Amino acid sequence: MNEHNMEYNSSRENLIIPEYGRHIQNLVNHAKSIENPELRQEFAHRIIGLMMQMHPQNRSIDDYREKMWKHLFRIANYELEVVVPEGIHPSPDDAKKHPEKVPYPKIETKFRHYGNNVQKLINKALAMDEGPVRDGFVAVIGSYMKLAYRTWNKEHYVSDEVIKNDLKSLSGGKLELDEEVSLDNLGSSNRRRKRPGGDRNDRNGRDKDHRGDRGHKPRVRIPPSRRRRN
Repeated sequence: MNEHNMEYNSSRENLIIPEYGRHIQNLVNHAKSIENPELRQEFAHRIIGLMMQMHPQNRSIDDYREKMWKHLFRIANYELEVVVPEGIHPSPDDAKKHPEKVPYPKIETKFRHYGNNVQKLINKALAMDEGPVRDGFVAVIGSYMKLAYRTWNKEHYVSDEVIKNDLKSLSGGKLELDEEVSLDNLGSSNRRRKRPGGDRNDRNGRDKDHRGDRGHKPRVRIPPSRRRRN
């Protein structure tokens, strides 16, 4: 009975940088065992070339070559004696560096289902001068709020009164809509725009019922001399 030597990853040493794979790590370990300095230097350059071929999409990065050398020394546990290019200084401290945490934006809003854009629109309306332009802009905000509410709460009915009260609350009581203002204008206009055949005029402004349209063949008048005689 033949016996097979099966080597599992669980029995191998851990990969220091998994993105380069085990072959690169084995090559780096072999480079550490080369006694001839010139051969070891040439072998290290060949490893760098292989690492660059594995990730060609990163070559546009300014410090790409420096990054490769630092990764090489990190895989070698900084036990590789080779001469690095000028300006590159691999150090064990490089592995300890971590990117700075990006703070999550803190947005304080009473009604998150409307989104932050609604609050920005409200702030813009508050900065406008009172008048018909501002009133029309506030009406658009209310229509958008109702449309957003319906998008995320399709199973629940929302009245104009609820939206108007939420608008008043988000604006600190400074923006109010009259009771007779309807907030369905934005949604109804979108439905009319999407309805097929709703507009009888094509994009050139011509009537589709015109005889010259593609959908209707123009009548051709046959001269009396060419008419078929019975």
